[in-house]
Amino acid sequence: MTPPTEPRELNASTIRETAIGFQASRVLLTAVELDVFTAIGEGSTTSDEVALAIGARPRSTDRLLNALCALGFLTKAAGRFTNTKEARRFLVRGSPGFMAGLGHTASMWKAWSGMTEAVRTDRPALRQTVNERGDQWLEPFIAAMHYRAEQQADRLVRAFDLTRVERVLDVGGGSGSFAMAFCRRRPGLSAVVFDLPNVVPLTRRYVAEAGLSDRVTAVVGDYLEVENLPGGFDLIFLSAVIHSNGPAENEALIAKCAWALNPGGRVAVVDFIMDDDRLSPPVGAMFALNMLVATDEGDTYTESEVRGWMESAGLSGISRTDTAFGTAIIQGRR
Repeated sequence: MTPPTEPRELNASTIRETAIGFQASRVLLTAVELDVFTAIGEGSTTSDEVALAIGARPRSTDRLLNALCALGFLTKAAGRFTNTKEARRFLVRGSPGFMAGLGHTASMWKAWSGMTEAVRTDRPALRQTVNERGDQWLEPFIAAMHYRAEQQADRLVRAFDLTRVERVLDVGGGSGSFAMAFCRRRPGLSAVVFDLPNVVPLTRRYVAEAGLSDRVTAVVGDYLEVENLPGGFDLIFLSAVIHSNGPAENEALIAKCAWALNPGGRVAVVDFIMDDDRLSPPVGAMFALNMLVATDEGDTYTESEVRGWMESAGLSGISRTDTAFGTAIIQGRR
């Protein structure tokens, strides 16, 4: 759920609407997990036919399809179900607008179900590291990060002066979307994605599909564990990274980034940057809870916190640029 920019009026009706909001979410996410929309595709079909295609029971599949009609994802006529044009565009696997990231949203359901205990104990509902969660979790996660980045990357990199940038290190770069966007923006620029052992094969696949393997390479490593990052970079980029870590981990990470810079190089952090009372942006306040249930110490952080880590690492000329996506870019120069 994306919170409204202005608090809505609270009354019995809106409170109940919020309380039962999970029902519509669960219907959609179950349909995504079962690949219902792809099974229906461009045609119209009966619930029995869909049940056979997705490996489910006919009666329960029929009730799920009826609920999807009630929510506006499907239509039904003479006992046959059809995807709406929006469902065909966004929810059918292989379509140009396919929202692959919803698979990760379905994974998040389990973590968010443990929020009550997480608030009681300050411990996450998901205890495994990324490397321990398996491909069933990892591939939808990287797909979700890729989908988000693809909507933002080309616009976001325009905020950077790349005049003297020859080499970019994308720390925790996942699919490599931002690394590839930097390469598209400036001819001759090369980029390295630094990520975990089970992520890097996916990175290389996305980069190869984009035809940029000659300019974007991927290096295996854990930025929390290595003593030093690879060196010799003009820009080190951390998008959606600091929120996964605790404050001490981020301070150490920024110090490693500063060490890996060429003189005059910059570290750039892109994330939800909270105001001092941690209420704005509203999506960041909600995202802090996502980090509570999914990480040991992750959080959303304020500008003063990020500036403090950069100053401790010896970076100067620290600046902030707000983006059109609810995030901000904070840069510091060596």
